[in-house]
Amino acid sequence: VQLQASGGGLVQPGGSLRLSCAASGSSFVINTMGWYRQAPGKQREMVATITRSGVTKYQGSVEGQFTLSRNDAENTVYLQMNSLKPEDTAVYYCYGLHWGTEYWGQGTQVTVSS
Repeated sequence: VQLQASGGGLVQPGGSLRLSCAASGSSFVINTMGWYRQAPGKQREMVATITRSGVTKYQGSVEGQFTLSRNDAENTVYLQMNSLKPEDTAVYYCYGLHWGTEYWGQGTQVTVSS
C-alpha cells in the first residue's frame, strides 16, 4: 500500500491550501486515514483523522480551521486548511491505519509566511 500526498506549498498567513492523499496498491479501503505534521525541532503530531464511518478527530488547535474529508471510491482523503497561520508551517504526512497496520506517505511541505 502506498500513500501519495500532494497539495503542499507556500501560502501567506490567512490563506488556504488543500492537501490530498491517495492510497494505491490495496484491495481494501483503509479504515482510518488522516494527517500528521512535524514542525522543525518538534515531535510529529496528529492533525486530523477520519474513519470509514466518517467520524473525525482534530487536534484542538486546528478545530474549526481545518476540515478533513474522504472519498472511499477513490481511497483518498482531503485536508482543507483555511486561515493558515505561521505556526501551521510543517511537513505534513499522510497516515493510514487498517486493522493495526500503519501506513505513511511521504511528507509534503506547508509553509505559511508573508
